[in-house]
Amino acid sequence: METDELTPPVIALSGLTKRYGLGDAEHTVLDGLDLTIDKGEFIAIMGPSGCGKTTLLNILGLLDRGDDGDYELDGRNVETMTSAGRARIRSNQIGLVFQNFNLVSRLNVIENVALPLTYQGKHKTKRLQEASKMLGTFHLSEREYYMPWQLSGGQTQRVAIARALVNNPSIVLADEPTGNLDSRSSHVIMEELADIHRRGNTIIMVTHNPDLTSYASRVIHMVDGRIDSDTKAPRPKKGELAPKKPLGTKRKPAKKPRKTKARKS
Repeated sequence: METDELTPPVIALSGLTKRYGLGDAEHTVLDGLDLTIDKGEFIAIMGPSGCGKTTLLNILGLLDRGDDGDYELDGRNVETMTSAGRARIRSNQIGLVFQNFNLVSRLNVIENVALPLTYQGKHKTKRLQEASKMLGTFHLSEREYYMPWQLSGGQTQRVAIARALVNNPSIVLADEPTGNLDSRSSHVIMEELADIHRRGNTIIMVTHNPDLTSYASRVIHMVDGRIDSDTKAPRPKKGELAPKKPLGTKRKPAKKPRKTKARKS
């Protein structure tokens, strides 16, 4: 991806290390990780369980901190920020999509989607208007006043994505966004994320499903807290979308040629 040399990367990690436990029980989850992410990339992070994928995503989303190393977001070192400053960035710049949806069960759909706008200090009427508009883009207007338990898995995840996008973030972090969905619902969710990416958002997605990497412009494999491989997919030409294979679909068998009867002379 071509970028202006004067424009810093969206995310730059240098020697990022994260440990849990103490003494003999200490475990290094991220081991001196280096990573640079430019604006507008769609990155899929893969690897075995326990390799540090979700820990990395939590640190990128400012939900956790590294023990050593540097994390720069748009050229700013996040370790020097106050708690209020980090919360402000989460509110304005980062959208989070979780595998388990994390909707508030006592709130209806539109209230769940409007929740991130509360932290921006917007009036309730304005919050609900913006949440309603976002739900409309996901074809969920008829579900605004449903409770979370009244939705299907696919609808619930679409509500979760709408909530992540309502504050117009530039970065979307998705942790196994299709992990609890069937193949049809997974395809719908991935097409939504692909559309968000086409609008210019940076997307970083953790997944175990190799089929989902076809949506990404870059695939990172992690092993034991380090990056084992980092591959950029070929970019489609301008005005051309990369072909996407629907999840869980099988190729149709080729049609057999029709037999033609010989004409009588």
